[in-house]
This record gives sequence, structure tokens and C-alpha cells, in this order.
Amino acid sequence: MTASARTFEELVDEAESVSVDGWDFSWLDGRATEQRPSWGYQRLMAERLAAASAALDIQTGGGEVLAGARKLPPVMAATESWPPNLAKASRLLRPRGVVVVADRDEPPLPFADGAFDLVTSRHPVRAHWSEIARVLEPGGTYLSQQVGPRSVAKVTEFFLGPQDRRALDARHPDHARAEAEAAGLEVVDLRYEELRTEFYDVGAMIYFLRKVIWIVPGFTVDAHRERLRALHDQIHADGPFLATTTRFLIEARKP
Repeated sequence: MTASARTFEELVDEAESVSVDGWDFSWLDGRATEQRPSWGYQRLMAERLAAASAALDIQTGGGEVLAGARKLPPVMAATESWPPNLAKASRLLRPRGVVVVADRDEPPLPFADGAFDLVTSRHPVRAHWSEIARVLEPGGTYLSQQVGPRSVAKVTEFFLGPQDRRALDARHPDHARAEAEAAGLEVVDLRYEELRTEFYDVGAMIYFLRKVIWIVPGFTVDAHRERLRALHDQIHADGPFLATTTRFLIEARKP
């Protein structure tokens, strides 16, 4: 039975019970779509990793993105804070010689000064630029794809109402450039794109909000059931729920 033919309660029960461990979104195949940035972060990351001698992947999630690289450097470490993701990343990456370190995503990073010639991070909650600069060796590079300003703000405001514009703009790439330069890094590449995102059923939205917890802080089905019911009815009447995702790519080098 297709999702569109199922009842609100059936969709809710399914999405509320499925595991959201790791950073694999394949459960959403056919139920939600997100346009991908043109630069292809995983390909760029893999190219840099193949040429590195010692690398660190910060906030690796379940390790899925890092595991997609065909060749890893002789020294490879990754950090993660959330226990379910930490366990998943360890199972996935340890056979490839990656040291996965539990880290609370707050300074300092548990590594020595100048330990790496490459640091990467896909969608960090926050980039601690002074720590990134510290663990990079001179000439080393930081490569990251990050969530941009007002990303899926339409989702946030559907559930929580109008938001502070300044808070929604906090992730602007210009701010990242300024913070990187203040930490002593030279920004050598900065690209920004706005991308189309669609949700085809309320279950897809529930799964997304359970997994990407900062979009609607404190989200639970019980607390937001009324809005979820409204969303279900809206999708049935008008078609997919549309939102705009924003992403930026930043590459910075330590002089």
C-alpha cells in the first residue's frame, strides 16, 4: 500500500517506531526528496582523503559519508558525540582502520596541535574554528559542507510559528568566512546554493524531524499531533509539502 493510501495513524505509528540511528536517509526513498548541491561533497571529500597523510572527520554521524571514500589516508580519525551514531560509526569504520573517538562537540578537540593535514566535516552542528585551525598543520586544509541560512525554515515555522529572522540567518556563509579568517585560516573556496525539498507524506516529516532534531527543537509526535494532522490533510489536498534547503561549501587553508 502506498503512503498516500494509508491513514494518518498508520503513517504516524510507522514513522514513530522506525530507528533514526546513523545518518542514512534511505528510509525516505519515494517519500521525500532533497535536491543535492552541484559540487558533490562526498566526491570532493574522497579526492582530498586520497591525497592526505593524516585526516580527521568531525561529527561523522554514523560514518556513512566517510565510509564512501574509496581510499583513506594512513592515519584516519573521526569524532562523534551521539552514542547510537558512535556505535554505528565504530562498526562501520573500524574495519578500515579508522579510530572513532567519542567527543562532546565542544572545544577542545582531543588531538594535538598540528596533528592533521586534512580536516573534514559534513553538516556540523557548529564549526569551532579555533580548534580546527589548531589541529591543522601549516598548509593543511579544512573542507566542509554546512547547512546554510533559513534552511527548511518553512518546516520550522509550520510547527512553531514565525521565527526570529536573525536566528534563521545565523548560518550565513559570510559569517563562516569571517570566523574562519578570525581563527587565522585563509578561505580558498566558498559556494552557496538553495535547493528544493519535498515531503510526500506525514510519516516522512516525522522521520525527518526525529532525525534532524534541530529543525523543530523538542519535537515529539504527541506534542505536535495537531500540526501533524494539519500537515497530513494539507498534503492530501494540495500535494507535497515544499521547502527550501540551503547548503554551502567552505574550504579553508592554514598558512
